[in-house]
This record gives sequence, C-alpha cells and structure tokens, in this order.
Amino acid sequence: MEPYEVFRDLAIIIVAAKLCGIVARKLKAPQVVGMIVAGLLIGPSVLGWVRQTDFLADMAEIGVILLMFSAGLETDLKELLKTGPIAFLIACAGVFVPLGMGALLYKVFWSAQGTEEFYKAIFTGCIMTATSVSITVQSLKEMGHLQSHVGTTILSAAIIDDVIGIIVLTFVIGFKSPSSSPSKVVLNTVLFFALAAVLGVISYKIFKYVDNRYPHTRRIPIAGLAFCLFLAYAAEKYFGIADITGAYVAGIILCSIRDSKYIDEKIDINSYMFFGPVFFASIGLKTNIDGIDSSLVLFSIAFIIVALISKIIGCGLMARLCGFKGYDCLKIGVGMMTRGEVALIVSQKGLSVGLMSSQFFTAVILLIIVSSVLVPILLKLLYAKAPDSAAA
Repeated sequence: MEPYEVFRDLAIIIVAAKLCGIVARKLKAPQVVGMIVAGLLIGPSVLGWVRQTDFLADMAEIGVILLMFSAGLETDLKELLKTGPIAFLIACAGVFVPLGMGALLYKVFWSAQGTEEFYKAIFTGCIMTATSVSITVQSLKEMGHLQSHVGTTILSAAIIDDVIGIIVLTFVIGFKSPSSSPSKVVLNTVLFFALAAVLGVISYKIFKYVDNRYPHTRRIPIAGLAFCLFLAYAAEKYFGIADITGAYVAGIILCSIRDSKYIDEKIDINSYMFFGPVFFASIGLKTNIDGIDSSLVLFSIAFIIVALISKIIGCGLMARLCGFKGYDCLKIGVGMMTRGEVALIVSQKGLSVGLMSSQFFTAVILLIIVSSVLVPILLKLLYAKAPDSAAA
C-alpha cells in the first residue's frame, strides 16, 4: 500500500462517518451508531472501499485515548468518589456473572471433557467480562447525562470492570502458560494506582500553578495532552494496565483545575473532527463475514445474547441492591453491555496461547458491532422514558 493511499482511506472514513452520523441523528439515534455502521458499509464486509491497516488501527487507538481523557476531564470528582464503592460492587457483578454464564455457554455447545476444554470454557467467559466504556461515554455525552449519578456510576464501574477482568484473564492464562504470573499482575495493578495517586497530587499542583499564572492559554491543553499520552503509555508499558485506563486517570487528575473545560474543548476538536470518526468506524472495518458456517452463526447468536443479558443481570441486579431504582438499574445494566477494544485484546491473547480458535473471533467482532449499535439506542430510549432519578 502506497503512503498516499492513506489519505484516500481517511477521506472516505471521515465523510462516510459524518454522513451516517447525520442520518442516525435524523432517525433520533446517537451519531456514534451511524459512525459504526459507516465503518461496516465501507469495510470489507459490504463495499470493500477501506480495509483495516496498522496505521488506521493506531489512529483509532489515539481516538479512544482522547475520548477517555475527555471523559476524565468531564468527571465530577466528588461524585466519582461518592459512587466508588457502589461502582466496585457493580463491576464485580459485571465480571463474575458473565464469566459464569460464558463458561456455561461453551459447555452447552462443546461438551468435550478435560482440563484443556475447561480452560477454554472459562476463557469464553473472560471475553464476556470486558466492558467498552468508550461507546457508552460518547452516547452519554451526546445526551448530556455523562455527569449524572447514573452516568458517573457506569463510567467508574466500567473502568474497574476492565481491571478486574484483566486480572481474571491473567489468572486463567497463568494456569495455561507458565510464563504468566497472576501475582505480578495484581501487584502491578496496585502499584499503578498507587503511583497514579502520588503522581496525581504532584501533577495537579503543577498544573494548578501554571493555570493560575497563565490562565486560558494554549500551553495548558498542550501540556494536558502530553500528560494524557504519557500516562496511557506508562500504564500499558510498565504496569500491563489498559492504556485507556491511564488516559482516563489523567483526565481525573486534571478535572478539578480551573481550565479543565478549556482543555476539554481543545481536545474535543481533534476528537470530533478526526480521531473519533476513525475510532468508531474502525469497529465496523474489523468485521469480515466471509467463511461463516451455520454452527458458527448459531454460536455467535447465543454468544451475543448471553454476553448482553449477563451484563444486565449482573450489573442491573447489583445496582438494585445498591439502592438504584427502576429504570436507573436498567440504564446501568445496558450501559455496561458494550464491548470493544478490551474484548479484542482479550481475544487476541487467547488466540496466541491456544485458548480460542480463530473461527470464534468472528463471534467477538459481531458482539462488538451489535452491542456498540444497540447500547446507544437503548440508552436513548431509557432516558427518554425515564430521566435520572435522585441520587441513590
């Protein structure tokens, strides 16, 4: 592929994403739904105009990093601390209920016995534990509910959910592969958040000083972006934590400075015009329906249904036990249903260690597509029917 062909692909992605986003908005659906559908239409499954490349994958990764940084900047820190313990309980239910139901689903379709099959069954559940907060964040932002009690709870629970899910995955792989150390992952996770707390206090004071001395200048968002990228890199490189978690933590650290909204405005320009459409369209680009047989179709349908329902059951019921009422429980359960980059990372890890065959990867991609399209629509319907109630 010639370097200049990238410009053609980007032009097609941006135009298609924006056009489909406008159509989605006209149909009273969130624009993110249209962007994902755009990727599906222009990708190898339909028109074949654009194919996923390493460059586009990197651009998409920057897109989700900026989105998570923006979500952190828009977070109400007091509300986040208030919802922390409840979010942790919801996240635990959002991990262990899908884990059990996913393992049971595998045993129903493939009843083979033995240790190897047991690990594959557990791994199927591990894929279902992941929650892609980015789709939900964008949907809540569009509807103006990201800073609500329910929105903050979903955001906090999704972040914790992925951390717990990655720890569970590492334990499973630890039994399969001697090179993996579950205890090391737990230690690295604790060390990352401990370092983030210390670094957060220091960085906050530095940014606050600069912000007071040079208010509303462009150097503030530039420094903030650099800080976001560094923390995303450090999280994945040195601690094995998802880079999106590092980006979100960076936003949390800076959300209380005076110019946090100014930083968010500058970041949102890049995200809205370029990196965001590339990220959401890339989800559709990854889908390839060639070579799907009837058995895989049946498994994929069951896989998607169980993955979606298990999040509603686990997170929704736990939200109910934690004091949320009525439709707010459904909003939390539905908001936790989306799967994305973490599910892909988990699946690719399973492929590399032999816990999943390549044919099942299609089921994961379809789950990402279905959940990414369905969740924003369901959230909009739920919020239209019942606005947020009082904080639990």
